[in-house]
Amino acid sequence: MAICGPKLSLCGLIISAWGIVQLALMGIFYYVEAVALAEDVPKVEEYKSIEDFYSKMTHGYVQNAYNCWIAALLYLITLAFSAHQFWLNNRSSLSV
Repeated sequence: MAICGPKLSLCGLIISAWGIVQLALMGIFYYVEAVALAEDVPKVEEYKSIEDFYSKMTHGYVQNAYNCWIAALLYLITLAFSAHQFWLNNRSSLSV
């Protein structure tokens, strides 16, 4: 049963593919602790020592990396749904 039309399913395919690429790369950059992304790491205002600062920043980077990878997996589900809808729409248009 086709829920989406052919144009919407194609749009979902394109956006999902781009979302997977972008979020997977951002997850990798967070995981290797890219300095350019330091502003997006949640910060705690008070630190007891420099080691405490480093451990909290490392934890923030890893948490953001996991969040990006989870979002990329959700885009993968959207990609599969859009591909299925695209296939259903093309199959029904060929058999008519």
